[in-house]
Amino acid sequence: MLSDEEIRHEYTILEKSRKNPQAFGELYEKYFDRIFNFIYRQTDDEDLTADLCSQAFLNALNNVNRFEFRGIPVSAWLYRIAANEVNKHYRKQKSTRVFSIEEVRVNELVELGTDGPDEELVQRMIGYLKELPTEMLEVLELRFFEDKDFKEIAYILNITESGAKMRTYRALDRLRKNFKLSIKYDGKK
Repeated sequence: MLSDEEIRHEYTILEKSRKNPQAFGELYEKYFDRIFNFIYRQTDDEDLTADLCSQAFLNALNNVNRFEFRGIPVSAWLYRIAANEVNKHYRKQKSTRVFSIEEVRVNELVELGTDGPDEELVQRMIGYLKELPTEMLEVLELRFFEDKDFKEIAYILNITESGAKMRTYRALDRLRKNFKLSIKYDGKK
């Protein structure tokens, strides 16, 4: 999580980008890998991910004047643009959405809800997560794999903060029931 000071610093960089597009490079360098991986988990295709990631950053740069400071990190805005690019791709292609879930991240989630590593449980959970509705998988990904708070999740998914909490609660409830995990609502044991 970024401090208020760090959030304001990023906003200052964005302000500079309005007059000097090269200033945006600092944000690009800071967030490229995270945005790339976020998109990759939803496409499982490096070439497509590179295209969508490039388009997301280009859209961000082209729309830097439309960004409104709301006290959330600039990264939430970038994730929202990236999510929109992915959604646009799947709507246009009329293809089934893919979620490539990193085993190491699922292992972290399992360890958070159990007393330690359990390889069999991790493999079962990976299969189960792939079957979850997109809206539930999105909140789990943002909350646990991207470490976003509810305010950021709400902004990225264009829903209310209470909607983000409710989706997360429902997704965690399904995981608890199916895997007997002790993951709490706030993401801690």
